[in-house]
Amino acid sequence: MRTIRGGASPVMIGRGSELRRLGQLASAREPAVAIIAGEPGIGKTRLVQELLERLSPDTVVLVGQAEPGSLSRPYEVLLDAIDARPEVDAEQLAALGDPRRSPVERLHTGLAIVSDLVGDAPAVLVFEDLHWADSESAALFERIADQRGPRLLIGTYRPDEVTRRQPVAGLLARMERRHAVTHVRLDRLSPSQTAAMLAAATGAPASPRAAAALHHRTGGNPFFLEELLRGFPGLDSEALVDQPLPWSLADVLRRQVDDLDPVSHRIVEAAAVLGQRIPFDLLAGVAGATEDELIGVLRDLVTRGVLVESGEDEFAFRHALVREAIAEQMLGRQRRRLHEAALDVLLKGGASDPALVAHHAHGAGRYDDMVAAARRGTALYLSIGSAYQALQLAELGLEESPDDSDLLAGAARAAWLAGLLDEALRYGRRWRDGADTTTYRAESLYVLVRIAWESREFDEMRAMTRHIETLIAQLPPGADQARAMTAIAQSAYLLDDLDAALLWSDRALALADEFDLPLVRLAALVEKGSTLTERPDRAAEGREILAGLVDEAEKADEWVLAARALNHLVQEPPASPVEQAERLERMRVDAERAGFESLAVSSYFQGRARLAMWAGDLAAAIAALEEGREQDRGYRRRGRWADYHGVFLAGLYLEATELDKAERVIADLVAVPDNPPTTIPGLAFHLACRRGDLARAEATLDQLLTALAAQTWRSGDQAHDLISAALELGLPQPRLDSLAGTLLDDNTWDAYRTLVDAQLAEARGRHAEALAGYLSIAEAPVIGPAIRGTIHVGAARCLLASPSASSASSGSSGSSASSAGASAQVEAATTLLAGWGGWRVAQLEQVRARLGMAPADAPPAVTGPAALTPREREVAVLISDGLTNSELARRLYISPKTAAVHVSNILRKLGVSSRTEVGDLVRRG
Repeated sequence: MRTIRGGASPVMIGRGSELRRLGQLASAREPAVAIIAGEPGIGKTRLVQELLERLSPDTVVLVGQAEPGSLSRPYEVLLDAIDARPEVDAEQLAALGDPRRSPVERLHTGLAIVSDLVGDAPAVLVFEDLHWADSESAALFERIADQRGPRLLIGTYRPDEVTRRQPVAGLLARMERRHAVTHVRLDRLSPSQTAAMLAAATGAPASPRAAAALHHRTGGNPFFLEELLRGFPGLDSEALVDQPLPWSLADVLRRQVDDLDPVSHRIVEAAAVLGQRIPFDLLAGVAGATEDELIGVLRDLVTRGVLVESGEDEFAFRHALVREAIAEQMLGRQRRRLHEAALDVLLKGGASDPALVAHHAHGAGRYDDMVAAARRGTALYLSIGSAYQALQLAELGLEESPDDSDLLAGAARAAWLAGLLDEALRYGRRWRDGADTTTYRAESLYVLVRIAWESREFDEMRAMTRHIETLIAQLPPGADQARAMTAIAQSAYLLDDLDAALLWSDRALALADEFDLPLVRLAALVEKGSTLTERPDRAAEGREILAGLVDEAEKADEWVLAARALNHLVQEPPASPVEQAERLERMRVDAERAGFESLAVSSYFQGRARLAMWAGDLAAAIAALEEGREQDRGYRRRGRWADYHGVFLAGLYLEATELDKAERVIADLVAVPDNPPTTIPGLAFHLACRRGDLARAEATLDQLLTALAAQTWRSGDQAHDLISAALELGLPQPRLDSLAGTLLDDNTWDAYRTLVDAQLAEARGRHAEALAGYLSIAEAPVIGPAIRGTIHVGAARCLLASPSASSASSGSSGSSASSAGASAQVEAATTLLAGWGGWRVAQLEQVRARLGMAPADAPPAVTGPAALTPREREVAVLISDGLTNSELARRLYISPKTAAVHVSNILRKLGVSSRTEVGDLVRRG
């Protein structure tokens, strides 16, 4: 068998779903055909390699590859597959290559060779690079597809290299008509997948800046990225960004244009200097070409796959590295002259894109033009949410004018929005230190407070807050003073000083009203509304303020403020899941408009997880966090965003009793600097309790109690989580009392506090007291369905343990009343926990067993659509309309992975195996 090419990355990135699809086809042991399409270097061969490595040992594998020029060599792919296989009959091999034999005879000989090698065993047969395959190999592929048996036939090809004259063109059309073909289209890697590939290949996460630069440089093509990595072994991703192309890769890329005529070569060189986006008129002016001449050359370059038509009268290189390889061959003076020509054309035409002007002014050495364009471009790109582009332009301008306040302000804001906190702090400090007006000083401090908080630089944050207070005393009433007050309100809120946050936000609002400062007013309202949501007695008022300012903020293009307000709103218990999902999507859109990466990505997936939890779907909540964390894992981040999903995900793994997964995430979190003090001890204690490790739990508890003593806030939710784990373990009563006393204080009075008190009362045998507590919060709207399920389970246990409590509440007597009451509580819990799992469901099953009830996951007595939850009925109706998982995801604002979970649950509950059967049942129901 042919040896398949490998890659620089030890793991395959971004092809998990495609690999699973092929694996399912191979494991089904039924005849199947799969066609894998993608551009050169996209990973077709690597995908096949990963599949073959996962096959069972009894699977026969044949892999043949066509090569350029194979069109004139009959059965080249089969010959390549059987090369050096001694079991192939020599006479058959001779007959296959004998041109005197008829085409039909030779085709049957090829089929016989394959049949002899495969027999009745399961098999995977691979024809690589069908776009180069000869007609005989194409015919053989088609005939193999017609045969029965447990075999998967795979073909790979490059769509851009297929013409009507090639045998593969007719083959693909006929296969589509005659067979159920599984099509696998491989796209380029996303920026997050590029980061993951860099992390896998170098052994260390990449900085967001390096990942973005290398993604742009390679266009997300895995082969190009691997060639860069191979060309400079041992370099980290930061150092790799500025390295020249390896000779081998540059040579491959330049071959695409080596045979151009002189006019075409002149035009492609001009295009290479112009950049990734190439306006037609600009190229014509720089290259000195007529319109007809340029159209002819561009058509040829598009046909060759060098350029693509990216927009109206605009072109781009298909791969950025091709442009880079062409430009590297040019003389420096030649490049400068082309930049100069481009700049003159742009300035004469009143160009509206300052990025183009700055690029060519820099290349031409005209630095005054460059700085002016960088100022305009930084402001423009910040206003449209292109944070990375804004940062690049600001840094370009700062090379020539390092103390420019406008550029420093833009660089600080852009770096913060892009999540580059080190750069944001550095530029923010330079902006503050060089501020020549009080307006700049107030603005810089407002941004720096936020950056310092996200970087967990709390001492610096407090120092800046004192600095702002001093500044306020020196400022006259007006815009600057109001802005400074808003900065203090933000700082106080982030540091959990809620009284100070309200005081300063109200003072800022008073000045905003007095001096008619609408933008300051919006910023102050965000701080005030956010602060009020932290106070149970005024949370509704805070939500009303935040909901009321979103429209106004969006109309004023204050996308950051709108996204922050919406982010607070989506963390609250949803009155309407549909409305909450719409808010979450709106938050993401606004954050993307601002270029606010942490909200657009990280907070978005946490919002999806919370929505799933409120829907009672633990698997979907975990899937959302896994998806978000997967997007983040390849990046090197700091501060709050270092492993933003880790704590939440570890908690859900513990909830689901997936303890090994929880332990792995906790180990990852240990390596993250600046975790909140209670994070690691809390998770470690919880894990020890769920594992039943009393010694480990007691040892970890001392660390947790010390950390909790320094925690400035208390949470009934946190208390319920940890107390539940301690009760399951059977933590000794004195230690349990110590934990409860530290977790809760006199200010913690909400439904969760009542729940914890009921749990503790039940543990101490005070069942009537516990029952009263459970029943008082059984319908509390601030508590999610899974925890309400646990409340009903607790109430059922209390009823079974204390018949007198049941008779007192129902007017009946004896154990029959307690059993009936407990059964009612269990049925309520069963409904609430239908989509859950883990320890809560285990507790439910224990009580069901005591009552002699069937397990909750037994086949439901109710069949048909009535067996589904409301959400599942909604999904089932959409399935009956023919929607795919991707279409379901778009319609319901969920991920395709979550949609797949819903579909799986529906098929299981209805006892059917296909989406068609779901539709039939829905229509009958």
